[in-house]
Amino acid sequence: MKTFISQRNLMLIIILSIVILLPGCANNEAVKQCLTGHTYGFFGGLWHGFIAPFDFIGMLFNDKITMYAQNNNGGLYALGFLLGSGGWGFLGSKGANKMRTNRVHIQNQRFDNAEIVE
Repeated sequence: MKTFISQRNLMLIIILSIVILLPGCANNEAVKQCLTGHTYGFFGGLWHGFIAPFDFIGMLFNDKITMYAQNNNGGLYALGFLLGSGGWGFLGSKGANKMRTNRVHIQNQRFDNAEIVE
């Protein structure tokens, strides 16, 4: 007799349902008090993206430091943050490019007539 759902698919369904349902148990935090004052735009997001690695280190030791401003204008702030945090990757690409050009290239050779030496 063939089973309708295999054990592998059953485990996948259980794990997927846990992943979907578990975030519903999370506490909601009121952020109304954070949304007062200055609204950050593109350049604020760009700056926060540049200092994101240092903010992350600060977040490990202080609960009052955040990486991402809650009081932002939406898409432009997110674009600035994305470009700012991507700038760290662009700085490292120069060294990777230098390493790539200095690699030794070995041509593919076929070993059809190879001799076995013992």
